[in-house]
Formats: sequence, C-alpha cells, structure tokens
Amino acid sequence: MLEQTSVKPTGGGHYAQWIRTILGEARAANRKILPLFESTVAEPRTLLTGLVHKAFSDPVTSRYTSAFSGGNPYVVDSLARLYGTSPDQLLCTTGATGGMSLLYRALLQAGDHVLVETPGFDLLAILAAEQGAVVGSFTRPGDDFAIDVGRIKAALTPRTKLVVITNLHNPSGLAAVHTDLLALAELAEARGFLVLVDEVYGDFATPDERPMPACAVSERFVSISSLTKSFGLSTLRCGWIVGAPGVIAAVREVAARTDFSISNLSHAVAALVLERPEPFRAYSESILAAAAPLVRAHTTEWREEGLIEGTMPLSGCIAFPRLTGVDDTLCFAARLFEQSGIAVVPGEFFAAPGHIRIGFGLPVPVLEQALDGLGSALFAHRNAEAKLRRAR
Repeated sequence: MLEQTSVKPTGGGHYAQWIRTILGEARAANRKILPLFESTVAEPRTLLTGLVHKAFSDPVTSRYTSAFSGGNPYVVDSLARLYGTSPDQLLCTTGATGGMSLLYRALLQAGDHVLVETPGFDLLAILAAEQGAVVGSFTRPGDDFAIDVGRIKAALTPRTKLVVITNLHNPSGLAAVHTDLLALAELAEARGFLVLVDEVYGDFATPDERPMPACAVSERFVSISSLTKSFGLSTLRCGWIVGAPGVIAAVREVAARTDFSISNLSHAVAALVLERPEPFRAYSESILAAAAPLVRAHTTEWREEGLIEGTMPLSGCIAFPRLTGVDDTLCFAARLFEQSGIAVVPGEFFAAPGHIRIGFGLPVPVLEQALDGLGSALFAHRNAEAKLRRAR
C-alpha cells in the first residue's frame, strides 16, 4: 500500500465537490498537480487565442451576434448540417451539463422514475433527484460495461420516464455495442420512455464503434453533446441537445422562460470552430496519438504484473481500470495525491469502488511523469500488502 499518512479523503460526497477541494488545496499550497483526473484533451490554447485574435480584430466577425433567441444562428446551422437534421430538432445550451439540466426540468415531474447507468457520472443522477424524480439504477456489467437491455427492462416501473446512459461510457471510455442500442430503442418505443444519451465523448469514437449519433437511432433517443471533451474547449461552454421536434419544443419552452446564460461571445467563437473544425480535430488527434501508446504500454505492464484488471478503450482520453487488492480507492487516491501530487478520480464517485478513472489527454512529459508515479504507487501497495501477509 502507499505509505500511511494522516491524510483524509478530501471533498464531499460528490465528484464536483472533490475536484474543487483538490484544486483548492493545491492552489493554497502553491503545489503542482499531475492531473490524471482530467477528462478531456488539453486545451488548444494557441489555436484558440489565434482564432479569437483574428475574429475580434477590426472588423469583428459576423458570428458575434445575439444568442438570446434560439442560440447563435451560425452554431445552429453548423450543428444542423453535422447531425443531418433541421434547426427545430436542436437547442444550444450552456455546456452539456446545462443541456441535461434543461432536459430534466422540461421532461420530469415530481415522482417520475428515472433509470441511470452504473458505473456512471454522478451528476446524471443528482440533477434528476433535484428535480424531484425517483432515481433508480441499472448496472453496465463486465469489463466492457455493456448495455444490458434485460437489466434495464427488469428495472423499469410504470412511472419510468427516462433512461440515462453515456456513449462513449463515462467513466470507462468504452463504446456501447450498436445492436444493444437498437434493442434499447425497441424497448423504449414499446414502453414509452425516452433515452437520454450523453455523447460528450462520442466524437472520439471510430465509425465502427459509433456509426451514428444516438438521436439518429430512434425518435425515443435524445443526444446531448458539447465542444468540451473531444475539442478540449470547455472554456466556450457550448453544448447542445438534439432530438425529436416535440421533445426539443418542450425543452425550448423551459429555456425561453428561465435560461439567460448562453454567452454571445463564447458561442460566436464556437461558431467559428464548428465552421472550420479541422485544426482543432488535428490538434486533439495529435495529443491522443502521442498519449494513447504510452498509456497502453503502462497499463499492459500493470495488467501483466497483476496490478490492474479491465479493458482499455479503443478511443478517447479516459480509462477505468480496477486496482487489484485495493477496495477503498478514495483513500488510495487521497494518499497518492498527498505524496506525489498525482490526482486520479476514485471509483467511488461512479459507484464503482476499487476502480480509478485515468484521464490521459495530456502532453507527453506530464503524462509520462504521472503514469510513472502511479505505477510506482501500485507496485509499492502490492509490496506492502505482501509484507503484511508475511508478518501475520
């Protein structure tokens, strides 16, 4: 195990509280973080600042226009072309989280039943519960975290309004099998519920992994996405929802009454990115082309040494290995951070103790240092455990 220290698990009971505590502690101590908690590619700062400088020199880009009514029209047009749909089937939001919140507010009443995947991102359930829904869960089983339609069917109730999944899966980064999604669509159509699919990692997937966005699978499916993950552009807070016209109309009505937060400035920049995405895609691909082999080499070694279990994703920037012999990953992560500054996300925040989420969309020097330190901690934990067993 890691050397025993006085450190206590930091943060509250939720991921957002935990990560804010980690960052706050590091800032207060002027301490460097090796951020394996990151769940996106590193921000393309040079590309972004160059784009902003060019767009907001004289004359200011025409994309800088009001997003108050219906969103930035250039963003809407780009997304409509991207999804092959009409503007009445999509709504721009302040990030994917803002989109999820609007969907819940529009579609749920107190007492409605919502099924959320596990392991899963805790905010998907938190936002539903705050809306007054009764939140249940279904397991995505096995090393591949598959969509098991039988488990979903068994967990349905007469009041089930929504089933919520991610694809690519957060936290594992693995793709759902397309035939499983088709089976889920058939069940949704038969039983009358909607399926919300958080696809913020979806653009990382290959066409074989994800042949189409969720909203194209069935009218019962609603896609949520953003520029945050695959483009590393969380600073723009540009998200969107795509679904059947009736669903989007209901969400649009709620947004029109209550949502004043879309930024004209950031969505103008987002419009420019969406119109010419090639440099940003190339940047993201270059980061992962360098990072993924490094992660695969380390995780292969750890797996062969019996330190971890699980399947590495084919695409994306996150992985979710099971740590052999570590049940309390909240304490493991807290000690790791205190001793080395390496921050990984404990599986407890995804209802999967014993796992950690590793984000690897980082520059190679930072990633290499962080993975070396994590590997050393795993070996040290195993050696200490073996020493304890011999002493008994």
